[in-house]
Amino acid sequence: MTASIRIVIADDQELFRSGVAVTLSAQPDIDVVGQAGDGGEAVTLVSELEPDVVLMDIRMPVMDGVEATRQIFAPSHAARRSRPVRVIVLTTFNLDDRAATAIRLGASGFLLKDTSPEILAAAIRTVHAGNAVIAPGELIALLDGSHRAAAGPSAEYLSLTAKEREVLHEIAQGLSNSEISQRIFLSESTVKTHVGNILRKLALRDRVQIVVYAYEHDLN
Repeated sequence: MTASIRIVIADDQELFRSGVAVTLSAQPDIDVVGQAGDGGEAVTLVSELEPDVVLMDIRMPVMDGVEATRQIFAPSHAARRSRPVRVIVLTTFNLDDRAATAIRLGASGFLLKDTSPEILAAAIRTVHAGNAVIAPGELIALLDGSHRAAAGPSAEYLSLTAKEREVLHEIAQGLSNSEISQRIFLSESTVKTHVGNILRKLALRDRVQIVVYAYEHDLN
């Protein structure tokens, strides 16, 4: 039997937080293991409970979702965890600059707070599998106009093989492994290997971070 996806919900509105918890707990493969009323509590619960996914409200008192995301993915915190954690940012605004910052810091995407329960559950399963919950085009729109930290190829990028660079560019355009396989005539398992090499060589966590990297280095 597959283990349930362990969830922590962080939101300062208790009624919203409790409602989401009830909805998600009804899913057979999702287990809400903790709730936090602010970002500081969320960081503590992630350390104590080691959830698989955190639903992180972007605007909270005491510590907001951006700072909480930064602390969760800080090397000092990440090194103490025995399992990876993913963060989905919850926001009221479709193009929220705080959401863009949280994604730069390691979040796997964002959802509007009025998202349907079905979409929310699907998003949790998606990020738990290591994928994004925001289309690359939407992510670029979110990042557009913000500072490109280091435009142009980096030394790490230059360490990629020609085929790995090709796969990176296809990921930045939003293609899945299956679509990349068909486009550049490689087996899907080989594409998966290239994706793993890209993540390792560029010290990135997931495909969302590949899209962000391509944007910041003007590679998309």
